Amino acid sequence: MASTVLITGANRGVGLALSRHYHDQGWDVIGVCRHASHELAEVASRLIEGIDVTRNEDVAHLAEVLKGQPLDLLINNAGVLHDESLGQIDFDTIREQMEINAYAPLRVSEALLGNLGEGGKIANITSRMGSMADNDSGGRYGYRASKAALNAFGRSLAMDLKPRGIAVVQLHPGYVKTRMVNFGGMITPEEAAAGIAERIESLTLETTGGFWHSNGEPLPW
Repeated sequence: MASTVLITGANRGVGLALSRHYHDQGWDVIGVCRHASHELAEVASRLIEGIDVTRNEDVAHLAEVLKGQPLDLLINNAGVLHDESLGQIDFDTIREQMEINAYAPLRVSEALLGNLGEGGKIANITSRMGSMADNDSGGRYGYRASKAALNAFGRSLAMDLKPRGIAVVQLHPGYVKTRMVNFGGMITPEEAAAGIAERIESLTLETTGGFWHSNGEPLPW
């Protein structure tokens, strides 16, 4: 019986690359997104579109649709980046990033806990920009804060779910050539997906709660 992964924000970028990677590895892929893509439809065993992960009612609908569906792995990948700088701070974009990057992964994880059994895993796609110790350039207030919040949520999830046998990890994909950064990254989505999958494969209850680069480097909080 094939393992099953659910990926949010699966229609493009790193999410699509992860969907393709797990499909090629023989997994059943449940792709969740607001707007489906032809590329995702080609690899997803099940495609659930029209889901805005910031909306309680959409996530409740997702949980209802998936009732009784076992999940081996949940990847909270959906995210957004805006570039605020001091003197030009837009608090509406900061709120949006907090909703999508931080609150939504916690909302989805809590809603789908019943689908994850002992041995299950949750991977939160975060960023090293959420690291306090690594911030030596400032700026990007909303993105940094939202990813730092996600890291805190993920660490708490790891501690709370360890007794249930569910491991949690926070993963920085690297500087990836995606639309989010106008395709100005250093690695391809496929390279990022392969590294992320390798980190997830090595995740255990002994290493739960960590913050890692997809290349295997532990990152400072």
